[in-house]
Amino acid sequence: MFKKILVAVAGRGLCEQMMNMLLEIPSIQRDTQVTLLHVVPKKSSERDIANLLEEGGKILAQAVDSLKLDEERINPRLKQGDPKQTVLDVAAEENSDLIIMGSRALGRLQSILQQSVSQYVFQTSTRPMLLVKDDVYVKRLNRVLVALDGSETAQESLQVALKLLQEVSGSSLTLLHVNPESKIASPDQDPILVDAAQKAKVFGVNTELLHAMGNAGEKICQIAEEKNVDLMVLGSPDRRPSIAKKLPDLDRLLGSSLSDYVRVQANCPVLLVRNTSN
Repeated sequence: MFKKILVAVAGRGLCEQMMNMLLEIPSIQRDTQVTLLHVVPKKSSERDIANLLEEGGKILAQAVDSLKLDEERINPRLKQGDPKQTVLDVAAEENSDLIIMGSRALGRLQSILQQSVSQYVFQTSTRPMLLVKDDVYVKRLNRVLVALDGSETAQESLQVALKLLQEVSGSSLTLLHVNPESKIASPDQDPILVDAAQKAKVFGVNTELLHAMGNAGEKICQIAEEKNVDLMVLGSPDRRPSIAKKLPDLDRLLGSSLSDYVRVQANCPVLLVRNTSN
């Protein structure tokens, strides 16, 4: 599943904690290579740069020490440049299949004005991202929620969640479908949820089926809080044509997409599963 993980570290320790929670899953502990990246922004003063590089080296050393992984499988990288673009460049160089980043969860225009690194990477990268908000307590991954809607990316997010949980004893998976067809009276009559539950059974994962009506983003975040989930997995398709992959998508930058709303409002880490086949 995730064999090459890029963790952007900033000295707060949240992303390292999230990585350690993932490392409790046997397949990730067994197979994964981790790149720890700290980016020092360019400054006009050589003295400032030297001080930041020295501090960045200490941050990386602490991050390496904090990971519950053999150091031979950790690749610390200290880079100088624009943090937003550097994360994308290193992810491409390492061929990372997951990016873990902290997020201040800024919303809408505020993300642009304050040059949010996580928002920019979320907007422009095609790789799965696991976002950890500054005010979120990172927990063991036992309770996971997947939001389903019948789309290809939702199916991919389900597969990711099942692979994560199949080796976690006592885990549970909440399958949520917001705004099903009006003729569906209960979750066990919802073909999208029933199909997902059957797939979960093959993996040996316990499930709870839920559906809800209303604003999708609000309902997903509300139920995640009610269920006290440890991780939310959400499909986040990239619908832009190839010619526009490098261009900003104003709807996303302004926070009008479902995945952007959840990124900002969820009270748990959010794993955004990407799909570039559209």
